[in-house]
Amino acid sequence: MKEFLNYARQKLNVDKRLILIYCIVYFLWGTGMDWFGTQVEIAKFTYWWQVITCYILYMVPISLLLRGLPFHAQYAYGLVAMGLLEFGGYALQTSYAFPDNILDQFFNIRNFSLGMALFFALYFPVGNWGVGKIYDLLFKNN
Repeated sequence: MKEFLNYARQKLNVDKRLILIYCIVYFLWGTGMDWFGTQVEIAKFTYWWQVITCYILYMVPISLLLRGLPFHAQYAYGLVAMGLLEFGGYALQTSYAFPDNILDQFFNIRNFSLGMALFFALYFPVGNWGVGKIYDLLFKNN
């Protein structure tokens, strides 16, 4: 446990500008995905502020912890993190899946949450890559 805490402390001790970029990118990404999910009637958050709790308070720290790991490791750990988030969201009814949505029709209603977790686990490696590129572009020469 002590090793993990040291690892976490090291991974979370980053430039505040990097954290700001994560927060902006993930907030916009989360807002866009919630809007898209609502428009095409797949799924949506029950409350608007869940974009903040899920994308910024949950996903940003996990992204920082996974940063620098190989793509497959980020995806695998991200899958566990998103599986817990998806399960919790639908179990607590803080996320809403539209009845008979396109994913239910294609994959079956019993596979909806699994499909969502498999998709959203990509956020960690893709998000880390994208935020890293933006950070380098803005601050690499500073």
